[in-house]
Amino acid sequence: MKELLSQKILQLKPSGIRKFFDVANEVPGVISLGVGEPDFPTPFHIREAGIQAMQSGKTFYTANSGLKELRKEICIYTEEKIGNRYNPDTEVMVTVGGSEAIDIALRAIMNPGDEILYIEPSFVSYLPCITMADGIPVPIELKAENQFRLTKDQLEAAITPRSKALILSYPNNPTGAIMEQHDLEGLLEVIQKHNLLVISDEIYSELTYGKKHISIASLPGMRDRTILINGFSKNFAMTGWRLGYALANCEVMEQMNKVHQYAIMCAPTISQYAAIEALRHSTEDVERMKESYNQRRRYLYHELARLKLPCFQPEGAFYIFPDVREFGMSSEEFAVDLLKEEKVAVVPGSAFGDSGEGFIRISYAYSIAELKEALLRIERYIQRKRKELA
Repeated sequence: MKELLSQKILQLKPSGIRKFFDVANEVPGVISLGVGEPDFPTPFHIREAGIQAMQSGKTFYTANSGLKELRKEICIYTEEKIGNRYNPDTEVMVTVGGSEAIDIALRAIMNPGDEILYIEPSFVSYLPCITMADGIPVPIELKAENQFRLTKDQLEAAITPRSKALILSYPNNPTGAIMEQHDLEGLLEVIQKHNLLVISDEIYSELTYGKKHISIASLPGMRDRTILINGFSKNFAMTGWRLGYALANCEVMEQMNKVHQYAIMCAPTISQYAAIEALRHSTEDVERMKESYNQRRRYLYHELARLKLPCFQPEGAFYIFPDVREFGMSSEEFAVDLLKEEKVAVVPGSAFGDSGEGFIRISYAYSIAELKEALLRIERYIQRKRKELA
């Protein structure tokens, strides 16, 4: 049968996250700190808007690019957050999650053999999406000692005549890193000199702690050079509604819409009505969830420091990325052993690319009670391992 299948797809590795948690889900009594999903239910008034849409018969297809009312709200929201104005008729598209937006952005801009630069450790879909679109993925390895921020010199060193675009993802999954304005400004000269497009995945844009999120699209000369990706899953606790969006120059968006038309047609209608409500009336909900994440972030960082597991203090998203190299195991071996011995599930850093090796990703989208119990088990585990290595 394999001879009838795509060789390109056969060579792709399955998601390191999903592969690991398929195993973890089979073990009873596991505390999972791995899933990148808010533990809050979608706020009630948003759910109610979706229910109302369904009850009133709003169950038909929308325009390919989404409900115009929603596109207008996305433009208002984006202008409030980053200052950029977008045309709701020609520069916005509602997608099935941020993941679809990333995929169609890549397919709309790439020719076979184009190189796409992306930061690593990174969200698991970038490399396979580049590969499936016949591009060449070029990872830029980021360093813990630099708080996993991309520098001008690192970007310059990765560029070749075939470089087409750069994928940025801040706040970052899995590291929790952010880029401040001066960090982004340092990249502009290189991006513009080499005529690169930027795909900026800002799905965690509302989740920064103590520092304001800065979009590279808001910086001079970058609005029309950037495909801005965002969505409702993380910021509004709407993962199961499967809704994201992209904003881009009208010429880019026209080509993205072609891919979207043929592959998807339109995003879920009921979800779109719920998203209108989310954008209009969820400021307090977002702040409440963010404050809870921040409390958990501070607690988890303090406890990992007490356990002498090296990690920098994350400033965005809801992940922390401790270094476990002292134990002499690969990150996957560490994660599997921790699961087996203490029934705590974390994600091996290698799931996020080769440069994630030696780290594990812990999500703090869980209650303090769950985090406390998990940390008790992690402490027992690492104390045993340190005694064995002594």
